Amino acid sequence: MAVAKKIQISMEKSSWIRKMFEEGIARKAKLGAENVFDFSLGNPNLEPPVSFKKILNDLANDPSPALHAYMPNAGLMATRKEVANHLSKHNRAVFTPEDIVMTVGAGGALNVVLKTLLNPVDEVIIPSPYFVEYNFYLDNHQGVPRIVKTKPDFSLDLPALESAVTDRTKALLINSPNNPTGKVYTKEDLQALGELLTVYGRKLGQPIYLISDEPYRKIVYDGITVPSVFDAYPESFVVTSFSKDLSLPGERIGYAAVNPEMADKDTIVGGMVLCNRVLGYVNAPAFMQRAVARLLDESVDISLYQRKRDALCKGLAECGYEFEKPGGAFYLFPETPIQDDVAFVRALQDENILTVPGSGFVGPGHMRIAYCVDDGTIEKAMPGFERVMKKYR
Repeated sequence: MAVAKKIQISMEKSSWIRKMFEEGIARKAKLGAENVFDFSLGNPNLEPPVSFKKILNDLANDPSPALHAYMPNAGLMATRKEVANHLSKHNRAVFTPEDIVMTVGAGGALNVVLKTLLNPVDEVIIPSPYFVEYNFYLDNHQGVPRIVKTKPDFSLDLPALESAVTDRTKALLINSPNNPTGKVYTKEDLQALGELLTVYGRKLGQPIYLISDEPYRKIVYDGITVPSVFDAYPESFVVTSFSKDLSLPGERIGYAAVNPEMADKDTIVGGMVLCNRVLGYVNAPAFMQRAVARLLDESVDISLYQRKRDALCKGLAECGYEFEKPGGAFYLFPETPIQDDVAFVRALQDENILTVPGSGFVGPGHMRIAYCVDDGTIEKAMPGFERVMKKYR
């Protein structure tokens, strides 16, 4: 076999998201893009802010020397300083550049943090449903996922999380606003989670780290704000990217931030800097580091995503679908009217509607609909959603 056995198995179990994305490409080539309603991939359909292109032009014409040379593995000092100042405005703690590691997107940031923290067979608790690429990231560093279901409304089930703690627990990984549910965890739940981790960290004689994956932080609706994990718990990290709020997924730029109050912060940050290098990233792209440093307070027009959410929720509710209205991100996670969510998603495919089974996110009996699409896609897909619901209701 040319491919390693482990990779062969991983390929066979690979993400439903990519499978549906590839299905969409094939159907669009055959039927025409206008006849395929593709809700499979969280690929932002809004263009970056107008200021982004101006900043790119300015940077491209900067005559300063050595702009594309090697840099400290943690990233450009000027960029890390801007990120630290930005975080200091939105959290109680005061951040410095030494608390920031610029990374190749949020995925890169997560791998850097996990490689830094995990010993073989260390466990990481993950509330489900969740983005299942986390499993592969953990496997990269010999970590073990310990999955805990959330409540029916997708909020954190604190007693269940508590029962999942073992003497091998190293971290708890959350994603808020959540992919695939759009749930935003409350300040009260984060504070209670911080208290729980504090108690069990003392019992274990070592911290249980809280890692918060936050690329959708700015994409929230109805006056909701995303609470600070840094304010809730000192042994905490935030990993994030500019892929969603600035519509820059192809640029692969993000960062990992360490709570300034973390007990062993200096050693951990030193480990992250090393891991950023030895994982092969070396450093985040220099050009994009300079660009995002000037865009930290900007985002795409979030009201456009809210309009899409409202249109989708209204249409699906009228068709008889049941769901929790998302408070953030750009995903809806409705229940499927039959237990076999894969079969229901295949029935939608017959209408050229592409969604992802909830099973792909450890949330069976649901499907994920990514509504970062043209308004017309939502409108034109609705008759097909209705026909399939009528078939099974």
